[in-house]
Amino acid sequence: MTDFHGNPCWFELGTGDLDGARRFYAEVLGWQVADAGMEGFTYLLAQADGDMVAGMMALERQAGAPPPNWTIYLAVDDCDQSAELITAAGGTVLKGPADIPGTGRFAVATDPQGAVFGILQPDMSSMSEAELRKAREGGAFNQRKAGHGNWIELMSPDPEAGFEFYSSLFGWTRGQAMDMGEMGIYQLFRRGGTDIGAVMGLGEAPQPAWLPYFGVDGVDAAIARITAAGGRVAHGPQEVPGGAFIAVATDPQGAWFAVVGPR
Repeated sequence: MTDFHGNPCWFELGTGDLDGARRFYAEVLGWQVADAGMEGFTYLLAQADGDMVAGMMALERQAGAPPPNWTIYLAVDDCDQSAELITAAGGTVLKGPADIPGTGRFAVATDPQGAVFGILQPDMSSMSEAELRKAREGGAFNQRKAGHGNWIELMSPDPEAGFEFYSSLFGWTRGQAMDMGEMGIYQLFRRGGTDIGAVMGLGEAPQPAWLPYFGVDGVDAAIARITAAGGRVAHGPQEVPGGAFIAVATDPQGAWFAVVGPR
């Protein structure tokens, strides 16, 4: 495995209001958002502290289309091989594998319990030494920087099976298991010895899903920005182990996300 395999590497928003999403996340997370310039397709790129951290695109307006949502992408060494392993492990490949010129090769899939996620094989041949160094330092997922992905959380009807699925694909290992009472066990997982996320039961989630946490410099101030920009805070602020605070929210279009940082 390379330095990249199994690392959260991209966050992608599907939304019913692209302009509204651009304004909301720029105000809440301080992102600089610009059009990627793709021919025949509007795709917005969000930047924080010099790093590309997220993409935004419009959802199809048709019956059966998914509601606004965030998709978490995980880096892989070989997209085609990983797609085959996903299928063999009981997951379903929904889209791809396919190439993104100048970026890499991707696929979108569901795990056996139904949570959607993406995989991305970065095109390292197109990266400069500076870009490779930046990617190894974190890129879109950097637990030391505000505006970046900071934590990922899987809500699943079978957390144990969920962990086994992802650990077999990405080499994640178990961290601390925290008893949350009626909500069950909150199982942390590690990559390279560092906790990067957790698996838990469904809780109040209507369906299996991944939830991205974005770092902020102050959770109380972020909550105020979320509310002022038309979002809704569903939970928090709440202190979590390690002294950080979290808040879980929806944007004005209904996509779920969370923020984490000092109070």
